[in-house]
Amino acid sequence: MTELYEPMIKVVDLYKAFGPKKVLQGANLEIHKGESMVVLGGSGTGKSVLIKCIIGILTADAGQVYVAGKEVISMNESQLNVIRKRFGMLFQGGALFDSLSVWENVGFGLKQHTRLSDKEIKERAVEKLKLVGLFNVENLRTTELSGGMMKRVSLARAICMEPEILLYDEPTTGLDPIMADVINELIIHLKKTIKVTSIAITHDMVSAYKIADKIAMLYKGKIIEVGTPDEIRGSKNEVVQQFIHGRAEGPITAENGEK
Repeated sequence: MTELYEPMIKVVDLYKAFGPKKVLQGANLEIHKGESMVVLGGSGTGKSVLIKCIIGILTADAGQVYVAGKEVISMNESQLNVIRKRFGMLFQGGALFDSLSVWENVGFGLKQHTRLSDKEIKERAVEKLKLVGLFNVENLRTTELSGGMMKRVSLARAICMEPEILLYDEPTTGLDPIMADVINELIIHLKKTIKVTSIAITHDMVSAYKIADKIAMLYKGKIIEVGTPDEIRGSKNEVVQQFIHGRAEGPITAENGEK
């Protein structure tokens, strides 16, 4: 019975510094299978560092990260590559290749990590593009796409290898409110259709409240509160309240590096 309740991702006392700058200072977080977790925090608080440590792009200085019960930090590169195949990631800037067509961008991971033919990769790419609401765009270049379309192509690429876990780095940044809501709806749709576990980092409270099962607040290198959207709205923590309401006055200041 214990395996049933084992978190899909578990972060234990995670520390990470870059020279004198201490970013993570004992962060703890649990995300269960099928759960959508949103991590909030000001610029420079270490949200991106946290998810890069989870996926093994960065190595933490201390602590543990468990993915499906397996400790990641102690793994060698070949072991990490096996774990990484369980993840898909939507990067903040999209990270698409201008030199490739849309379908080649979407199928890039399949080209690198499988023996599928180009025909098979293109078929899979078209299938994933349809899943994010894009039709007849597979032969276009990324330079021919709008910002919202590029975000959806990036999302199709993130799911093309059929991952168990999706990481979203500021998924609605740079989008107008309508297109941002389209992306939010897609995130919810993907959770329902492909049953992924997801972690999103964002400043966008509208998005956070809409896509999250749970919200975690990262402040001064630690997760200071975790709760449902309603619990976070009603939090008594003054840091949480200042952040979710976007108030200038409060414990979060430009001087302490948390803004």
